[in-house]
Amino acid sequence: TTGLFALLLLVLEWTRPGLPSPLRPICDLRVLNHFIQEARDAEVAMKSCREECGLTEAASVPQTTVNFEDWEKKNAMEQAQEVQTGLWLLQQALSLLQTSMTNSELNSHIDNVIRNLQSITAVLRSLNFQDYTPPASTVGLEGTWRVSTAAELLQVHLNFLRGKVRLLLVDAQACQQEAS
Repeated sequence: TTGLFALLLLVLEWTRPGLPSPLRPICDLRVLNHFIQEARDAEVAMKSCREECGLTEAASVPQTTVNFEDWEKKNAMEQAQEVQTGLWLLQQALSLLQTSMTNSELNSHIDNVIRNLQSITAVLRSLNFQDYTPPASTVGLEGTWRVSTAAELLQVHLNFLRGKVRLLLVDAQACQQEAS
């Protein structure tokens, strides 16, 4: 609910008539920091869960390590494609986890995390990154690995937001133009 509320505020701020357009909200990293905090909260909550928090099958997730030299060699569209693929993989894995969860309190954390990922995806679209077309299959998809527990999945999710998503947003062309 909080993530959806934050996105709604951002959209309302963009559409207010008669005012100069504000700095794109995601350029203000407080929005991303909010999503990171909620991801951290979900990860902490999930650590208390054992039996009922497994995935029904191993899920593909993005690698979270960043080789800065390789990252810098990529153009903005390649970086965006990598982040969008990672967000899509995380949404797939979290949806799988959601279907296997029986604990309603923990399920609310997962619902919130999924909504936040959707909000981040919407923000990327607003920053003029090209639309993302998910792959037909995760088999053989480069830059991934597999997790089998909720704790592993949420750790990957948190690290992905703190790493590649943050790097992409900090360097986004739309944010650079408005900052100058």
